[in-house]
Amino acid sequence: MYNFETELKKLKFQVLEKIANLAKENRLNNDEFRKLSYDIIPGKKPLYRCCVYHERAILKERAKIASGYIPNGDYAQELIQPEHDDEIMYIIEAACDRCPINKYTITEVCRGCIQHKCVEVCPVNAITRLNGRAYINQELCKECGRCKDVCPYNAVSEVMRPCKKVCPVDAIAVDSDRTATIDNTKCINCGACMEGCPFGAISDRSYIASVVKGIEKGDKLFAIIAPSIIGQYGAGVSLGQVKAALKKVGFTDIIEAALGADIVTIHEANELIERLENGDKYMTSSCCPAFVSYIREKFPSEISKISHTVSPMIATARFIKKEHSDATVVFIGPCTAKKEEMKMQDAKDVDYVLTFEELTALLSAYDVDVKECEAIKANDASQYGRNFAQSGGLSQAIQNVIEQGDKDVQFEPVKVSGQAEIKKCLTLAKMGKLQGNFIEGMMCEGGCIGGKACILEQRKVKPALNKFSKASNVVDIVSNEKLKEFEGIELDKRNIVKI
Repeated sequence: MYNFETELKKLKFQVLEKIANLAKENRLNNDEFRKLSYDIIPGKKPLYRCCVYHERAILKERAKIASGYIPNGDYAQELIQPEHDDEIMYIIEAACDRCPINKYTITEVCRGCIQHKCVEVCPVNAITRLNGRAYINQELCKECGRCKDVCPYNAVSEVMRPCKKVCPVDAIAVDSDRTATIDNTKCINCGACMEGCPFGAISDRSYIASVVKGIEKGDKLFAIIAPSIIGQYGAGVSLGQVKAALKKVGFTDIIEAALGADIVTIHEANELIERLENGDKYMTSSCCPAFVSYIREKFPSEISKISHTVSPMIATARFIKKEHSDATVVFIGPCTAKKEEMKMQDAKDVDYVLTFEELTALLSAYDVDVKECEAIKANDASQYGRNFAQSGGLSQAIQNVIEQGDKDVQFEPVKVSGQAEIKKCLTLAKMGKLQGNFIEGMMCEGGCIGGKACILEQRKVKPALNKFSKASNVVDIVSNEKLKEFEGIELDKRNIVKI
């Protein structure tokens, strides 16, 4: 039914689909996890690893994480509900390749030259001559990289674990046997390590089993669907078809997160105006939880500049629960950090978060093909709210609101995505050198369409999203009658929204 860009994505889908089926039949246990590994890897020939036994051991641990259990050797603890769970990202120890951890080493290219600039520049005397060639004492090396910079033969090799290299907050460490570990006091659950590990040794905790159980019990499930879903199942698949597919699975209704994005835009624009009038130099966006967590971890001096406005996910969830107090709200998006945002709520606005990867497995478990579904009407969100899915979308939406208002405000947005751009921008802001008064930050490069739990890469889905966001049914946020239904919903402690 589905095509996968990598074998890892396919493998993850296979596990999630089987977990969803086991949850339907209330058969989540260690015996079934073992059987699952044999179903996916039958016979005696390994598919990816040294042997089938290793592969099956990995699959069993992956199944535990996918089912919502905590991996614990040969046992699985009791299913832990989201509000009691402390971790989102997990290392599958059996899958970790224990990559080489020496960042700088001397290769065979070294000519043993007389000059030996590498020896001269080393600040800790970690480099000596051995058998005529340079040698790095790894116990002394501080990984400054000066030796690599000065070597005329490029004989110094730089190797860093992929997971460690992509982590924006230095939360990846290595234990005594070279297995990767995650420092959860630092981790912002952005999923970069999960995408970066070529062995698939890092995975996010899933709530697919809990959602399936809710479906089977007949709970009143409402889905909030992120606009970045457009294009994930092919350019010709509409949001109305995705909505119809979820209805077939058993959801009561499906609401666009873009509708919440519209009300968030009004609120955030008003908040920015208020802050600038009160003398603040700048404000940052708050819709990307990984970006907010990054500021708290790496730039604590700038925490006060984070917008107080809730994210579109939270705004939409509060709208749903205002109308349906008995609703179970499931957010569906491309982001692992949304699972952390779900846990950090003061009130229980969102009950579960599923990624697009998990949605695909859920649909397959219920034998629903999105492409074959007949589209039903989507919500009346604006093109601006739908464009939140990519970098720059929020800034365009705020610009639209400000232009329609009567405030004389000079809006100067700085749009950044990806850890490199964000780090540079926040460093300038901290130094008082920011060329603007609003930072729109998204941790994934390109925005949510670059989310770590997407099905397809953003270059394949961006044209479809652009076409969708420019739909002409509603183009004016402020005059959108649908947003009046949000009246009375608290979007921050000051509740400054005016429609």
